[in-house]
This record gives sequence, structure tokens and C-alpha cells, in this order.
Amino acid sequence: MSMENEQFAQLKAEARKVLDENILRFWLEKMQDKERGGFYGEMTGRGEIVADAERGAILNARILWSFAAAYRVTKDEKYLATAQHAKDYILEHFVDKEQGGVFWSLDANGQPLDTKKQTYAIGFTIYGMSELARATGDKTALDCAIQLFHDIENHAYDAKNNGYVEALTRDWQPIGDMRLSDKDENASRTMNTHLHIIEPYTNLLRVWRDPILEKQTRNLLRIFLDILPNPQTHHLDLFFNDEWQGRRNIQSFGHDIEAVWLMHETAIELNDKDLLAETEAKIKLIAQAADEGLQPDGSMIYELWTDTGEADRQREWWVMCENIIGHLDLWQYFDNKQAFETALKCWQYTCKNIIDFEQGEWHWGITAQGETDLDNPKAGFWKCPYHNTRLCLEIIERQKK
Repeated sequence: MSMENEQFAQLKAEARKVLDENILRFWLEKMQDKERGGFYGEMTGRGEIVADAERGAILNARILWSFAAAYRVTKDEKYLATAQHAKDYILEHFVDKEQGGVFWSLDANGQPLDTKKQTYAIGFTIYGMSELARATGDKTALDCAIQLFHDIENHAYDAKNNGYVEALTRDWQPIGDMRLSDKDENASRTMNTHLHIIEPYTNLLRVWRDPILEKQTRNLLRIFLDILPNPQTHHLDLFFNDEWQGRRNIQSFGHDIEAVWLMHETAIELNDKDLLAETEAKIKLIAQAADEGLQPDGSMIYELWTDTGEADRQREWWVMCENIIGHLDLWQYFDNKQAFETALKCWQYTCKNIIDFEQGEWHWGITAQGETDLDNPKAGFWKCPYHNTRLCLEIIERQKK
């Protein structure tokens, strides 16, 4: 066995241990609300449960995806039980039985709190439900995913300008504030939401080969090939209006490298030789742009504002995850040995600096000053088991081509 293959085998073993003992055990033992059902909405960076915290659709959908995917790969029954628990809670509390879609958030008792329809959150619910269907053949989960697909297509898809609007009111009317979070621009089109529609649509295709779904998934990939990449820099641009006009002033290295492997995944699933060749040529350029965020210690910084030259130098947990997967993809399919070294170095950085081997789960990240970020949650609205679970599963499942 070559040194490279020995390193990959060791990486797989380490990833399986982190998955079972560090990530999923944490969510099983510390985040389930035994009294009110479902999962707590937050644990602080210092390990304190915030029992009455708002419960987000994104967190709960990502929990469902994580445990369903973990069961599919490992066949561990306790992961299936947790996935089914998450599915039941989402169906009972998050799915809007009157208007369709899912609520953005609930209070701690499971009552609707913010009832807007954020396309991003509906997409993640499709992702979770389709993964459970993929893992078990669960018809209820598949039916839910299909219905949510139709909800997005019927209400959020803009046939005139192409693409998907960010958010609507509970009854699918225009809404003033469409932002995912306070750090985002109030734009009607974003790269991030389209990234997390192509992701669940591709997964749904694996279990439901519907011609309209296939057509819209192909269309999403075309948006990533033709519209989102900056023609000068090859970074993905982030915020746009209805006509796809927007400022090109932010380079998000983590989103670039995440898009590299998700675009590739979609092209492979669509099984179109010419489209795959076009996609592979494009993702190599996007990956080169993403690598501008790599640091000598193996990490990747978050963002750069090109109009000011200011960089956000924090090392967030999810960026490390996508950096590793993206570079493993380049190694696996294109025999890029430097990409393997990049992935391995980032994994080593993550194990040393971000994984909390004592208390479980991962810290939010490392601040620009080089300190462990304890001010942001260990678990919460945006801090979910999805990025790091998926990283571990991607390592476990991948084989060198």
C-alpha cells in the first residue's frame, strides 16, 4: 500500500471515530429534549443548554439529514431511531399543514414563532427527508420531500428571470426582509440559497427520478456554470436582484470550495457526459480561486471584501469541513496529489484546534486573534451536526478513482 493510501485509510478510521464518539454521541446525549420533544434550540459555546431557545427549521432538518445519512452508511440502529424522531417532530411542528412549506422557527414548546417561508430552510427539509427515504425507503419522508419540492417550484421559482426567490410570507406573498441572517445583504437572489437547493434536489433525484425535478436540477447547475462565477476571478458572486445584477465585492472561500464538490456531485448524478466535462472544467477554476483562502497552518479563512481589501480571518468549523471534502474530491477524481495534502493538513488543523474531544462536538472556530471561539454556540440555529457529519461520511464513503 502506498503512503498516500495508508494516509487515506488512517483518515477514514479517524473520521469514523470522530463521527461516532464526538459528533453524534453529543447530539444523542446532550441535545434531545426529553420533556417537550425534539431537540433543544441552543447550547452555548461554554456548554450551557438554553432550554427555551428558538428552534430553527435549519437545525432540525440538518439533524434529520445527519442521522439518516449516518444510518445509511453505518447501519447503526440508534441513528435510525434519532432520524425518525427528528422526522416526526418536523412533520408535527415545522411543516405548515395549511399553507405548505415549513416555518422558519418555533418556540421551545413547538409552536410557530416566525412563519415566513425561507426557500433555504425548505430546501434543507427536502435534504433531510430525501436522505431518510434513501436510507430506508420511508414513504412518508419521500412524500414530504416531494411536496416541499412542489412548494418551492410553485411559489419560489421565478420563470421570468430564472432562479429562486429568497423568502416569502407564510401565504407565499412578497416579504420585505428576505435575509437568511443579519450578516447577509437583503437580496432577492443569493448564491447560498441556490447552493442549498441544488444540494437537496440532487439528493431527491437519487430516490425520485422525476423529469421536472431533473430539468430543474439541470437548470440549477447551469446557473452555477453561467451566472454565479465571477468571469474575472472565478469566485462565486453572492448577492443579486431579480435580474441577477449584483455587487461583486465579497469572496467567500468556504462557499467556493463547497460548491466545487456539490456541483460535481450534481453533474455526476445527471449522467450527461458533456455537462460533466463542462462542470469539471469549471470547478477546477473555482477551486483555484477558493485556494486563495488557504493559510500556511492548513486552515482556510472565511471571506475577503475586495472593495476594502479587508479579510475575515476567522476559521469557522464549516469552512474547514468543506475545504477538506472539496480537496478530497479533486484528489479522488483528478488525481490531484496536492489537493490530498491540502485536505489532510486541514483535517490535522481541525483535530488540533476545532474539535472538542473533551466535551463533544466542535467549537464554532478560531477567532482572527487565534483564540477558541466560545462566544458563538456549540449547537444552535446555525451550528448543526450537518457539515461535520457530512465531512466524516464523505471521507468514509469515498474511494480513490
